[in-house]
Amino acid sequence: MIDEILKYNKKFVENKEYERFITSKFPDKKIAIVTCMDTRLVELLPAALGFKNGDVKIIKNAGGVITNPFDSTMRSILVAVYELGVKEIMVIGHTGCGVQGMDADEMLHLMRERGISEEHISLMMHCGIDLKGWLHGFENTDDAVHETVDLVSKHPLVPEDVVVKGYVIDSLTGELRQL
Repeated sequence: MIDEILKYNKKFVENKEYERFITSKFPDKKIAIVTCMDTRLVELLPAALGFKNGDVKIIKNAGGVITNPFDSTMRSILVAVYELGVKEIMVIGHTGCGVQGMDADEMLHLMRERGISEEHISLMMHCGIDLKGWLHGFENTDDAVHETVDLVSKHPLVPEDVVVKGYVIDSLTGELRQL
């Protein structure tokens, strides 16, 4: 599959199809969005909110949540604010998220089935990594979004003038509901 993608990319560049996407690194609307990596949101979210290339920074991860105040998602938010001029942050969860109800024990079981040794799993735990906590999902999307909004808005490195709001988007219709 990767080879097919690379062939497509070569033609894309040769035909200069990239020209319609040219913009700067600065988000025109000065907004950063934290959302889920769910495949249903790739085109639906920007289309449902009227965003085009260059309008916003979209930061994606599993569940669209921040699990640690110093993780890579929070770092990306800080870069967006201080280096790229972001003034508002939207945390957007979605209906039917795969992280909702995700079970850490099941994930560890799947890792073992795929050949991850007990030694490696134990090593992580002995290094102080709470794998069960890290791999655990959330029970309620609204609560998960609220927790992330709270973490970002109260983060000691986020200036008070940055607006942080939470939403849930319907994965089918694109309807956005503010929390």
